[in-house]
Amino acid sequence: MRLLLDTHPLLWWVTDSPDLSIEARHAIADRRNSVHVSVASIWEIAIKAGKGKLDLFDEFDRTLDQEPFARLDILTPHARAVRLLPHIHRDPFDRMLVAQARVEGLTLITRDPLVTRYDVPLLAA
Repeated sequence: MRLLLDTHPLLWWVTDSPDLSIEARHAIADRRNSVHVSVASIWEIAIKAGKGKLDLFDEFDRTLDQEPFARLDILTPHARAVRLLPHIHRDPFDRMLVAQARVEGLTLITRDPLVTRYDVPLLAA
C-alpha cells in the first residue's frame, strides 16, 4: 500500500501518541508499505511551531529524519489538481494533501471529517 500521512497523524506517529489508531499505526509500521510525507505537512508544522502553537519542531525534525518515509515535494501537477477539488475544505494544506493523494495514487491517512468527504482513498487515523 502507498500511504500519505495527513499532518496530525504524522505528528501522532512522531510523538508516539495514543491518538493514532491501531490500524493506521500498523499500516505505517509495515515496511511493505510505502509511506509518504508531504512538504506541505512539514511546512504547516513549521508555521505552527513558529507561532508557538507547537513546541516540538527540533524533536520532530530529528525523529522525522530517522524515519524511512519518502518526502513528497509539491509539484506543478499537484498545484493544478487543487483547482479541480470541490470546495469542501478551506485549509490550503489539507487541499494540497488531497490533491497529492489523487495525483500520486496514495491512500491518505487522516481523521479530518472534511477530508473524508473527498473522492480519495482513505485510512482512518
